[in-house]
Amino acid sequence: MEDDLNLKNQLNKSYESIGDKLQRWFDSLITNLPNLVVAIIVFALAYILSSIIRKYLKRFLKKFIEQASLRSLIATIASIVIIAMGLFIALGVLNLDTFLKSLLAGAGVAGLAIGLALQSSLSNTFSGIYLSLRDIINIGDWVETNGFSGFVEEINLRNTVIKESDNNLVMIPNKMVVENAFKNYGLTERVRVVLKCGIGYESKLVEVEETVKEIIAKQFPPGNNENIEFHYLEFGDSSINFQIRFWIQAKSKLTILEARSTAIKLIKAAFDEKGINIPFPIRTLHINAEDTKKLKNY
Repeated sequence: MEDDLNLKNQLNKSYESIGDKLQRWFDSLITNLPNLVVAIIVFALAYILSSIIRKYLKRFLKKFIEQASLRSLIATIASIVIIAMGLFIALGVLNLDTFLKSLLAGAGVAGLAIGLALQSSLSNTFSGIYLSLRDIINIGDWVETNGFSGFVEEINLRNTVIKESDNNLVMIPNKMVVENAFKNYGLTERVRVVLKCGIGYESKLVEVEETVKEIIAKQFPPGNNENIEFHYLEFGDSSINFQIRFWIQAKSKLTILEARSTAIKLIKAAFDEKGINIPFPIRTLHINAEDTKKLKNY
């Protein structure tokens, strides 16, 4: 009986203690409610301000910095700084000075732990900064990397976004772009196009060479120190094969494909006009007399 009374008293004390704590928390919430509202407003304003500054900072930097990726990087860092400042001000409004000091004191240890846990993400971040600072790849360039090719849409702190020719977007981690070989068509303005073709054995080779060179030079004029190169390659099974190499103004693979297509149409039209034959593969069958008799009887 006495044990039951003790247990009952302990339960009553526990209920009273919980009730007192909840009451103190509720009083504290009511007391600090204005500060909480102000802190939320401060952080919300910082977030909105960061978005606005990021947008207009990109436009402002466009006057001084040509690289779109670098402008985006600077704007993103500025946005993160403003959000961090808003967070610290909000914590100060809530009188969480002790928490703020603990947060700053533990930043070193936490940073080490997070760095070990997020090595891959940090590597992508530093790779993104490297790509943005170096003028080796820019937004709008046509690149081939890691088995994908297309226009560079965005370089952020994690991925390089490429839009392929079929309009699909590919997110490639920045680390893979930096560590693997890639071809950037945007680094050079003049590229060389190679086109191969074959002509019949009855063709006049000098005439063919002059005709092709004249057409290409008229459509794609060579620049300084640039030549239109024409070479016969081999005696093929049904044709004499040649290749022509010429220069065009291009910063994307699509332009190269269009130039090759245009050259094919012009060469075909010129060959048709001059009666130059572009043969297709021919197979000749030799049949002896006995086989001929069998075919006739059949």
